Amino acid sequence: MQETKELKEIFIIEGGIPLEGKVQISGAKNSALPNMVASILTDEPVILENVPDLLDTRNMIEILNKIGISSHFEDGKLSLVFNKAPNPETDYKLVQKMRASILVLGALTARFGYAKVYMPGGCSIGYRPVDLHINALEKMGAKIEIDHGYITAKAPNGLKGTIIDFPKKTVTGTENIMMAATLAKGKTVIKNAAKEPEVVDLANLLIKMGAKISGAGTDTIIIEGVNKLQSARHTIIPDRIEAGTFVILSALTGGRIYIENYPKKYLTYFEKTLEEIGISVVPVNNKTVIVRRERDLKPTYVETREYPYFPTDLQAQMMVLLCFANGVSKIKENIFENRFMHVPELKRMGAKIDVDTKNQIATINKIDKLQGAIVKATDLRASAAMVIAGLVAEGTTVIEDIYHLRRGYENIESKLKNLGAKIKTEYKEN
Repeated sequence: MQETKELKEIFIIEGGIPLEGKVQISGAKNSALPNMVASILTDEPVILENVPDLLDTRNMIEILNKIGISSHFEDGKLSLVFNKAPNPETDYKLVQKMRASILVLGALTARFGYAKVYMPGGCSIGYRPVDLHINALEKMGAKIEIDHGYITAKAPNGLKGTIIDFPKKTVTGTENIMMAATLAKGKTVIKNAAKEPEVVDLANLLIKMGAKISGAGTDTIIIEGVNKLQSARHTIIPDRIEAGTFVILSALTGGRIYIENYPKKYLTYFEKTLEEIGISVVPVNNKTVIVRRERDLKPTYVETREYPYFPTDLQAQMMVLLCFANGVSKIKENIFENRFMHVPELKRMGAKIDVDTKNQIATINKIDKLQGAIVKATDLRASAAMVIAGLVAEGTTVIEDIYHLRRGYENIESKLKNLGAKIKTEYKEN
C-alpha cells in the first residue's frame, strides 16, 4: 500500500517591488473569537458581522458546532444558534489547535453547570498557563479537576458572583470570567482586568444580549448576573494588529498604500513609537490613512506591554522595520518568554540582531538590505514579519510553515497582490 505524502504550503516572494494601492483591514480575529463563544450563553441567535475568514475562526465554528450550535458563515456575516441538545464537552483535535478555545470553559460552566475542555494549544510563543482562569472559576464556586489533559468544571447550582483580583493582566482570563459572570448569581468584580479593545468589544456584545456590565476598558469591570441572555447583532471591530502590520509594510515599501478601515483610536501608542523613528500615519479621511516617513529612520527602544502600550503582536514586524533604522535599536519583550523565534530567520536574510535571552532584549543593528532566503514562519505574528522581510528583500524568499499566517490574516495573498506584490503559493512534500 502506497504511503500518502503530506504536502505543506509555502510562499514564494519576489522582493524589492514598490507597493501601492488600497488595502481593507479585516475584522479582528482576537475580537471575533470571544464574540463567537458568547453564543453559548443564549438559546437565541447571535449574528456577527465583519468576521474574518481564518483558520482560527473556522476552527472555533467547528468547536461550537460540536457543542450544539449551528452556524451559517457567508461574506463576513456569521449566524450562530443552538439547534440541538448541548454537548458541554470539547473535541481534543479541535481545541489543541488554538489557545482561544479555553474561552468556552467559562461560558459552558455558567450556562450548563458543567464543562469538559481539553487544555488548549496554539502558537509556541511562550508558556501561557490557564491557572488564572481556573482559580477565578473556583472562586465563583466551580469544582474543577484536571485529568489526562482535560479540565472538568462542575457548578450544578450555578456560579456565584465574587471579587476576582487577577495577579497579572490576562485578556482571555478577563473575557472568560466576564462571560461566566453574566449568568452568575449576584455581582462579580474583576480587578486588574485587561483593557484591550477586544475585551471592550466583547462587553459591548454581551450588553446587547442583556448583560449588565460596566467598566470595560478600565482596570475594574463590574458584572451584575442576569437569569438569561437574548439575541443580538454585532459588528466586529477592525483588526489593529493587521492594520499595524500594513503600516510597517507601507513604511518600508514607499508609503503609497492607502489603508482603509484603519482603527486609529486603538493604535495611539504604536503611532507614537513610529513618530519617534520618523514615520507618520496621516489620515486621508476618518477611516483611511497613508504612511509618510523620513528618509533616515532613527533608532529607538521598544518595550512590549499590555494595552494601551506597544503590543507584543507587533513586535516581530517592528523588528524588521528597525533593521533599517540608522543606528542601534533595542526591543524588550515583556509578555511572552519565547517570542524571538523569528530572529534566526531574519538573520538568515542578513539581519544583524543579538538576543539577550535572560533579559528578553533584542539588539538590532542597522543594515543596508535584506537578502532573499529560505525561512520558516515560527508563529502567527512572526509569519507576518517574514512576509514583510521577503517583500523588502533583494531576490527570492521562500517562507515555509505558512499555515500560521492563515490563522490571523484574511486573504493575505490577494491583498498583497492587489498592491503589486509578486507572491505565489506552492506546495511541497513535508
